[in-house]
Amino acid sequence: MKTINNKLKYFRDKLYEIIFEADTKAGKWFDIVLLLLIVISIIVVMLQSVTSYHDKYEILFNTLEWIITIIFSIEYLARIYVTNKPKTYIFSFFGIIDFLSTIPKYLAMFSIGSTALVAFRALRLLRIFRVLKLSPFIGEAEGLSNALKRSKAKISVFLLAVLSLTIILGTIMYLIEVNEDSGFDNIPKSMYWAIVTLTTVGYGDIAPVTPFGQFLASIIMILGYGILAVPTGIVSAEYSRQKQVHTSTQSCPNCNASDHNDDAQFCYDCGEKIF
Repeated sequence: MKTINNKLKYFRDKLYEIIFEADTKAGKWFDIVLLLLIVISIIVVMLQSVTSYHDKYEILFNTLEWIITIIFSIEYLARIYVTNKPKTYIFSFFGIIDFLSTIPKYLAMFSIGSTALVAFRALRLLRIFRVLKLSPFIGEAEGLSNALKRSKAKISVFLLAVLSLTIILGTIMYLIEVNEDSGFDNIPKSMYWAIVTLTTVGYGDIAPVTPFGQFLASIIMILGYGILAVPTGIVSAEYSRQKQVHTSTQSCPNCNASDHNDDAQFCYDCGEKIF
């Protein structure tokens, strides 16, 4: 009995290493296969929306979708099995994504129209972010994440300033164009135009017709290029200033916390010993 328990524990630990760790050869191959399945699944979802392809290859698409769904279901159950705290994984961000991206095919069996479930199948694309936690990407991802966190206050102030500027410019344009039947019927609609213009999108559904309005619009267009560059500069400055932290793909078997340092022996979150 003890031998069986030891074998089960070894199998569970090995399976955990394959699923949650990308440092090992088996773990890398697991992530590569998972990545290919995610890409194939998304391609199938997109092609199914094309009527000609759907009618011609419906059986093939359905077969591929079932194969991928079954594999993802096995993987989802395996993740629950190998973690010490299944609830932590089930209710985590990626746990919810895994569930929502797997369940639609089963629900489609009981519903007449499964078109609405396509959006949930497309959630599988978000799983790529987990798969890409391979060692070459971790340092850069961690660095960018830290830069964004440290820039949060500056970017918030900047966005508040842009919002204030949008309200002011929208109000001024409303006062200039309100009697010209050019689409500036109210201040919220004028603010929408200001946002579209500041971001250099320029839909063209609303446009000023008075000379002064067109002059102001030109100023806003030029101003938009500078505004777009500010948040990029803030994040870039923080990114270049910060010290790179070397992390590994080690995940805690107790709480599933990741991004530990290469030499970490214990989890930074719960203190559990890491494999």
